Amino acid sequence: MGRTMEWAGNANHLAGLPRKTVITAVGTFAKAVAVLLNSTSVHNADTLLNHVRSRPPGVPLITVSNHMSTLDDPVMWGFKGFPTCNAGLQRWVLAAEDICFKNTVLSYFFRLGKCIPITRGGGIYQEHMTEALERLSDGEWLHTFPEGKVCQEDEPIRRLKWGTASLIARAPVTPIVMPIIHHGFEKVMPEKYIFDRRPPVPLWNKDIKIIVGEPIQFDIAKLKQTAIVTSRNSSSFSKEGWPPLGALDEAAQRYLYIDISERIRSVMEKLRVIVNKPKV
Repeated sequence: MGRTMEWAGNANHLAGLPRKTVITAVGTFAKAVAVLLNSTSVHNADTLLNHVRSRPPGVPLITVSNHMSTLDDPVMWGFKGFPTCNAGLQRWVLAAEDICFKNTVLSYFFRLGKCIPITRGGGIYQEHMTEALERLSDGEWLHTFPEGKVCQEDEPIRRLKWGTASLIARAPVTPIVMPIIHHGFEKVMPEKYIFDRRPPVPLWNKDIKIIVGEPIQFDIAKLKQTAIVTSRNSSSFSKEGWPPLGALDEAAQRYLYIDISERIRSVMEKLRVIVNKPKV
């Protein structure tokens, strides 16, 4: 499978003007929803801002968050002080192909908005995951929703898909991995509002809370060695034909991705408990 309209996501496409136009427009919308229409509070915002603006050259950034509505991205970046309209600093994000890339117009729009289409169920070695890996290799910032789908219930973080873990493990330079948990977007854009449908526009006068966690440290070399040892002493998985990852066969990769995913999920769950604590 080829890469859907990848040329439109190139920063040099038509001198970058279409991208700047779309990101400025979407960023302005995000600011309006987050700051003007609703009340948004962000804990530890400076940590995120510092890593977006001034992390070491060539070091990629991966942010991961829960997924509570179709507006999470871009509105979660609309808080006061965030460079939401800066096309150069704005994130790349994995977006569901069946929703955001249904036709040529949508594909072009979301590509200009630095979205990478992901085929649900397509596996971690699908072509567009390779594209995401290339963006990380360029030292870019990538956002993912590792739970894989919207969930508006106040429930523990679900088992994470392995795609994010595979990107962390396969990136030439280990990314800075930053967890973010938010609450309130499910009230701004509820899935079942009228006749079991979303409202036509974002709702207002809602409280949005965002907690930015500290970067999660990964010693990938050590985790790979542990995965190799663990896979030798355990029963084998059913194989899907994954290519080797250095010295790791498919079984070892699975243990590696499970380990990384669970470390991320554990941190996200701790932040979820904090963000949902009632104020005393």
